[in-house]
Amino acid sequence: MLDKSVPSVPDALGDVRDASTVMIGGFGLAGQPRELIDGLLDTGAKDLVIVSNNAGNGDIGLAALLKAGRVRKVMCSFPRQVDSWVFDELYRAGKIELELIPQGNLAERIRAGGAGIPAFYSPTGFGTILAEGLETRDFSGTPTILQHAIVADLALVSAYQSDTWGNLVYRKTSRNFGPIMVTAAATSVVQVRQIVPVGSLDPEAIVTPGIYVDRVVEVGQGARV
Repeated sequence: MLDKSVPSVPDALGDVRDASTVMIGGFGLAGQPRELIDGLLDTGAKDLVIVSNNAGNGDIGLAALLKAGRVRKVMCSFPRQVDSWVFDELYRAGKIELELIPQGNLAERIRAGGAGIPAFYSPTGFGTILAEGLETRDFSGTPTILQHAIVADLALVSAYQSDTWGNLVYRKTSRNFGPIMVTAAATSVVQVRQIVPVGSLDPEAIVTPGIYVDRVVEVGQGARV
């Protein structure tokens, strides 16, 4: 079916299962799919593994999901910041797992997952605690560590506009992890401010082709994208 539009967030997330691995786009709050995260919270799904740039801000969005006890593990590059008190409290209490991944490695592991590349070597993190237990190899004098691709059951992403076929246009910084996450998940769900007819978008402005998108839901002009 080419028409990827669904009428509401609950319709877009009705089949989320417990213990799913979920990629969540956003760089902090920029591009975070707030309405989809709230919808994920409403599904009641638990024991989730979250792949995201950070571990939540304040008490909203991803932080609210953590606070509700729905997340078993977070894989991210920036877990501590001034307003990450929800994650901080859970981690110090031993109630949540963390896999800390340097940001470049995180992005490339997701991209590799979407490209069907099972693993790659990266010099980032070599000689640090992050390399403990990982395979290492020297390439022409450059020490590297083996990094495995990341794939997910579900990607939740925010974009600016979509047509009904799921072709996506992003807006400025909110683009961030979205284009690679939708390629690396079995199901990708995208919230947009506006869904437009096919042929309305400038083809040169489309970053994500609709083939990578399973569902798009319009959340209105008030949404942060």
